[in-house]
Amino acid sequence: MSWHTGRLAGFDLETTGVDVEEDRIVTACVVQCGGGQPTQSATWLADPGIDIPEQAAAVHGITTEQARAEGRPAPEVIEQVTAMLVDTVEAGIPVVIMNASYDLTLLDREARRHGVLPLTDMVNEGLIVLDPRVIDKQISRRKGGRTLADLCRHYEVRLDGAHSSDADAIAACRVVWRIADTTARIRETPLAQLHAQQIEWAAAQGRSLAAYFRRTPGKEAWADGVREEWPLVPHQREDAS
Repeated sequence: MSWHTGRLAGFDLETTGVDVEEDRIVTACVVQCGGGQPTQSATWLADPGIDIPEQAAAVHGITTEQARAEGRPAPEVIEQVTAMLVDTVEAGIPVVIMNASYDLTLLDREARRHGVLPLTDMVNEGLIVLDPRVIDKQISRRKGGRTLADLCRHYEVRLDGAHSSDADAIAACRVVWRIADTTARIRETPLAQLHAQQIEWAAAQGRSLAAYFRRTPGKEAWADGVREEWPLVPHQREDAS
């Protein structure tokens, strides 16, 4: 029996921006689905402690005023999200994360900011991540975008309410399930091996993207911002030389 017929957990964040070192979590979702069991979803709205830029609010629909009025304190949210992910990992459930190096890195930095023990410090090598973006780029050489909405269209997966953390988390799980269901080499690869392969694939994809930027007029400087680490950009100690 393939791993894709078992339980999957989706994780997604909506945030104040795209800088994993400086931006903050606004909403989070951890959802479990599949495996012949009912879908279970937990969502959080946080007061990020900073203003939410209009551009970010236009994407996920949460304004600064709403977050301050209805959101829970950021440290509480970070602690609870991390704890739920720890429980998921310890239950042996793979975590599906679209563009994992963004969400996991931002969660890591938020944990450190608020004095919460980071997820990777708690689960060590137990974390198994499935990233539909990385997997799709490896198995398909087609042209065009690879956002979650793009992948949902390509794999004929329903996306209900894009750019809300709960909708995106469940859609990412559906995409991974569809990829595995239609691609034998993915579904037949043991999860630990597939996780390790994604580390290599993501690094190669990063190198390819950086090379593309370097040879494209007007985009040369973008190459310096491409990171190859996956599923988490390691934290750099502030006192490091």
